[in-house]
Amino acid sequence: MAQRVLVVEDEEDIAFPLVRTLEREGYDVSWVDSGERALADLEGVAADVVILDLGLPDMDGLEVCRRARESGFGGAIMIVTARAAELDRVVGLDYGADDYLSKPFGLAELQARVRALLRRTQNGFAPAVPEDPNGLRIDAAARRVYAGDQEVPLTGKEFEVLSILASHRDKVVSRGRLMADVWDENWYGSTKTLDVTIGRLRQKLESVGVTDKVVAVRGVGFRLEAGQVQATSG
Repeated sequence: MAQRVLVVEDEEDIAFPLVRTLEREGYDVSWVDSGERALADLEGVAADVVILDLGLPDMDGLEVCRRARESGFGGAIMIVTARAAELDRVVGLDYGADDYLSKPFGLAELQARVRALLRRTQNGFAPAVPEDPNGLRIDAAARRVYAGDQEVPLTGKEFEVLSILASHRDKVVSRGRLMADVWDENWYGSTKTLDVTIGRLRQKLESVGVTDKVVAVRGVGFRLEAGQVQATSG
């Protein structure tokens, strides 16, 4: 079955070439021109990737992003917008977006980013990670994280950062490694987005009582500190 892409863009001269390009790549593409229609579409049919413009006529795209995540949407969200300031990039990621592309952009670059997002969301980002006796469990195939029986709602980037740190428990993972593996070579934004993602991840883990700690090693990177673990098949 073809992977489904939802394009949320109110400008036809941008949406039409984008839809045609993605369809030529073999994707099942749907197009809507408002935030409410996007949310209604996601409730009815699952999407693998949402390409989301921020300047929608009925609501800000960040609100669409937030509401989609709150309703349980687990696919990738790529924001496409003319707002190129670093603050907007950080805020967009904080609302649950996985990637950010500034207008104007080349279709080849957008295609490459869509492929990168699909590789991470469809194939699983990392091998199954051992279960923590304190309750932290990562299901890499399903891209879900649990604290005991409670699922911890993470964005795509938060999940990928945690997966890398958990697969190197008690070892430092450099900032450069995290940026390269999670945001890949197409990311040209500030590395402050990594700090924002780490901050959100810490808050979410702490809020459900996970005892593992994401520790910053100044000037180097981050480490997930945990106790003894037993490997389980995933």
